[in-house]
This record gives sequence, structure tokens and C-alpha cells, in this order.
Amino acid sequence: MAAIQTVSGAIDSSRLGFTLMHEHILVANWSMRRAFADWYDRKSHVPRAVAELRSAQERGVTTLVDLTAINLGRDIDVIREVAEKAEMQVIAATGLYWTEEPWLLAWEPDRIAEYFVRDIERGIEGTRIRAGILKCATDHFGVTPTNEKVLRATARAHRATGVPISTHTSVAHRVGPSQQEIFADEGVDLSRVVIGHCGDTDDLAHLEEILARGSSIGMDRFGLEMLLPTEKRVSTVAELCRRGRADRMVLSHDACCHIDFAPPGLLEGLAPRWNFRHIPDDVIPALRKEGVSEGDLRALTVDNPRRIFEAQGAY
Repeated sequence: MAAIQTVSGAIDSSRLGFTLMHEHILVANWSMRRAFADWYDRKSHVPRAVAELRSAQERGVTTLVDLTAINLGRDIDVIREVAEKAEMQVIAATGLYWTEEPWLLAWEPDRIAEYFVRDIERGIEGTRIRAGILKCATDHFGVTPTNEKVLRATARAHRATGVPISTHTSVAHRVGPSQQEIFADEGVDLSRVVIGHCGDTDDLAHLEEILARGSSIGMDRFGLEMLLPTEKRVSTVAELCRRGRADRMVLSHDACCHIDFAPPGLLEGLAPRWNFRHIPDDVIPALRKEGVSEGDLRALTVDNPRRIFEAQGAY
């Protein structure tokens, strides 16, 4: 077993249990929060977030991986408060989102990596809470020079610390394999990488291309019906299980207890099942109906997350 860093301290990996591998407690732009007092209301958000985590816990979820990047408004104080009040194991991330940041233009990957390593080895935002996973992203623009710089910085921080990597991708633009190319060029063991948002497609050939290089794939946007309906997501996971790929998939929602990407109420109307309850309530029963075995369901929710976090050690 191995020691895994959560926002409430280190735990043995045997305690991870049913793990949602790609979620968010809070996504709120720091600049807008500082400029406008009403941009984000912590007093109302925290109780709602606590209720969301408790509802997931009541359904058997024991660990949530919060993949909020630094430049998406990661707030470790809020994450810790919510986790402790909900009595949920939460793993926090370090890393950067795909959006272009002007300050990155003159920075080299090694210097950027130093900050990620600091979050992992010392603590986040002046606390003793250590990041347990690295997050990076590439989207519809493909691997831009800035994205490549961040991907390489992520790879170097990973190799220095041994914590796993989890990514954001756009499957519509086939950027997952490009991420793998850069990681491989940096000497990363691709089995220690989760290529995210692969559940947004039912293109099995594309998913098999990623799996063939050894990475796990994140079937991690359950509830975002506008991108791909739940029925197609379930069928894709079930078919990959039939092909013997259950040991290389993880499940999640990419859901947010609060997100400022849209005005209040809009996303709730577009995606009413986009929450931490959808997988235990709807997806697991649907997978059973598709013939997915209990052993494979355990792999998707318990065994694979534990394996990903247990593969530790710098190299």
C-alpha cells in the first residue's frame, strides 16, 4: 500500500474506496472574485457543496479527486472546509488549465514545474495541504506552444515527485494522443497518466488508440448530455469492458458544486443530472443492465483509482 495525500492529511491507499476521479468543488475566477464581491458567495456555496459530497457518500463514494487547476480558481481553503464538514476524502490537484496565460510566454518548463513541485512537496497556498495529482489540459486549439510548455512542465513535475497525471482533452479534436506524444518524449511512463474526457466520444477506434499506449482513459463527464447522451456513454464503457479494457478506465462526472463558466441556473437547466450522484444512482445500474460484471464495476470505481495512485516514485 502507499500513502496518498488528501486535503485532510495522508491516508493509506487501501482506504480510497469508491473514487470519483475527476470532479470540482469550486471553479471561480480569482480576478473576478477580487474585483466583484458578489461574483462568488462562499457562505451559500459551502453548505451546498457539503450536501453534495454527503449525498455522494451516502451512495458509497468515499473519495473525490478535485482536479481544479490553479488558474481555474483553485481555492484550497474552500476545498478543505467542504471536505472536512462533509467528512469526505478529497484529493487536490496542482497544474494549469489549457487557456492561454500571458505570463507563461517567457517562462520555461523547468521553472513552471518548480511551482507544481512546491504544491506537491511543501503545500498549497501557504498551507500544509499537499497536492496528490497533477492536472494539465489541451483543447480545441490543439497543442499550442503554451500548452506544450505546460505539458512538459507537468511531465517534469511528475517525474520529480511521482504523483499521477490527469488531463483535460477535447476528443472532438483528437488531442489525447498528442498529449501522450509529449509525455513519452519527456520519458513519462504512460501507464501513470489518465487521459481525460474520453467519455465524450463513442469512437472506439480513437479510444483504443489511446489505450494501446498504456494510459488509462477518463470516462468522466457523465451528466453532460449535450456532449454525449448517457446511454451512449454507458454503451461505450460496456463495450470496452467486453473487450477486456475494464482495467484501464475510471469514471467521474467533471461536475462542479459551483462554476462561473455560465450565469447561475443555466447549466442546471441544460444538465440536470450533472452531479456527484449520477454515477451511483444511474450509471452503475445501467452498466449492470449492459452486462458489466461486478468485478469490472469494482475495477472502474475502486481498483483502478487505487492502482493509479499507488504507482508512486520519482524517476
